[in-house]
Amino acid sequence: MDKEISVTEIAKKECESMCCQEHGAHHRHGCECGCGGHGAGGFRRRFATKAERIAELKEYLGALKAEAKGVEEQIAELEKEQ
Repeated sequence: MDKEISVTEIAKKECESMCCQEHGAHHRHGCECGCGGHGAGGFRRRFATKAERIAELKEYLGALKAEAKGVEEQIAELEKEQ
C-alpha cells in the first residue's frame, strides 16, 4: 500500500524549501517563523477535505500505535533487568 502524503507534510516540505529550514520553527498546523505562509503567493490552505482529514487521522493513529508498541517493549526490557 502506497503511503499518502498529508497536506501538513506537503506544507512543511514547501516551507522548509523556503525559509523555515534556517529557523526550525515547525509545528503541526503550519509555520511559526513568520514567513507569511506556504506555496506560491503565500497561500496556505486552512481547511482539509474529509478524505485528507481521514488520511491524517489514520497516519496519527499509526504513530500512536507505534509509540505504544515502543513503550511496551521498553517496559518488557526493564522488567527483564529486575
